[in-house]
Amino acid sequence: MKIGFFVVVFSIILVLNFYVILRGWQALSTVPAARIYYLVAMIILFMVMILSMSFSNLIPMPQAKYLSFAGFSYMVLFVYLLFSFFVVDIIRIFNYFIHFFPAGMSTFRFWAMLGSVGVILISMVVGNYKFNHPKIVRLDIKSEKPLQNKEIKIVAVSDIHLGISIDKVRLKKYVEMINAQQPDIVLFGGDVSDRSMKSVVKQHMDEELRSIQAPLGIFAINGNHEHYAESPDATAKYLIKAGITVLRDEVSLVDSSFYIVGRDDRTNHNRKSLAKILEKCDRTIPIILLDHQPFQLEEAQQNNVDFQFSGHTHNGQFFPGMFLVKRMYELAHGFMKKGKTNYYVSSGLGLWGPQYRIGTQSELVVINLKY
Repeated sequence: MKIGFFVVVFSIILVLNFYVILRGWQALSTVPAARIYYLVAMIILFMVMILSMSFSNLIPMPQAKYLSFAGFSYMVLFVYLLFSFFVVDIIRIFNYFIHFFPAGMSTFRFWAMLGSVGVILISMVVGNYKFNHPKIVRLDIKSEKPLQNKEIKIVAVSDIHLGISIDKVRLKKYVEMINAQQPDIVLFGGDVSDRSMKSVVKQHMDEELRSIQAPLGIFAINGNHEHYAESPDATAKYLIKAGITVLRDEVSLVDSSFYIVGRDDRTNHNRKSLAKILEKCDRTIPIILLDHQPFQLEEAQQNNVDFQFSGHTHNGQFFPGMFLVKRMYELAHGFMKKGKTNYYVSSGLGLWGPQYRIGTQSELVVINLKY
């Protein structure tokens, strides 16, 4: 079954890449010398993309990192060129009947491709900058439960995707960002690892994770990507060794004054209901919920949760993904309040695959909670 699915998906990717290469070759008909460079570059980049996605864990780290960056960069270029050539083909069909380009389409196709490549490259430069320069989102939230006259600073992070692309050097920068906020508590909202733990272990990333400073503790949950690793337990075991508390359908009472609740990712179809997890909790003190995928938000409201932090969506990561996730989720990104429950869905500090934020922004979330 898996082999058949892989064959189908790979065949579709192959056909679409052939379409992009063919249309680019045709568009460059007025510049024959450029055709060969285009053809060779596109074929090499396609092969690099397949190689990096399939065998990156078997390649030495420095080479794997460069291959991954090049391969995923090609993915962005390919997607946008595919869209551009598709639009041009629609225009060609209309021109066949209406003849608004009576002199022919060759010049138009050349300039359309040149303009598209220019816009794509500029967007990628800006997008890479926005990925490399995360913004800090600040929220002030007040619990409506009986006051304890306390206030804590929470740093909440989702979707780091540690591995080959997000390596130890970048993790060190993330940890410095977290510590600079002087948090009382740090929360990881899932997808701490990317696909395999091999590169995380190989780079000794636990050394950086141990340097996170939070007097009330560091808590993490599984995201869907933790289930893509060697086992659903692989990331959790590694984080626990690094001094991080991993909650999988579990509750932790912190400072005798509030709960941190961590749900396993919904990839686990046997995960407990939120009501079951909270059945022994004192509902008169604040409840902070970590649930990676922001589905069924009403559950938190029904169970008297004060604040839910989620991620997963990446806010679409790059255009037009943000419009797609808005249709998929009640809250795809940002803050919302329903009844007495506050929600925040983060676009993520890291990302999966291409290191570009085109139309989105990497972020770190800082919450001041009064209760």
